[in-house]
Amino acid sequence: MTQRISKFKRFVMMNPIIQFFKFIFLSFKVLLIVAGGHGGTRKEGY
Repeated sequence: MTQRISKFKRFVMMNPIIQFFKFIFLSFKVLLIVAGGHGGTRKEGY
């Protein structure tokens, strides 16, 4: 069981497409947070 999980983790880490989508998803989340009021419309946070 642990071998299968580690093998899948290695596959995800070595796959550039998954890394690319993960990067896009993370940057999209950051964009949403920044545009969603944390410094964009509301200035009380910073």
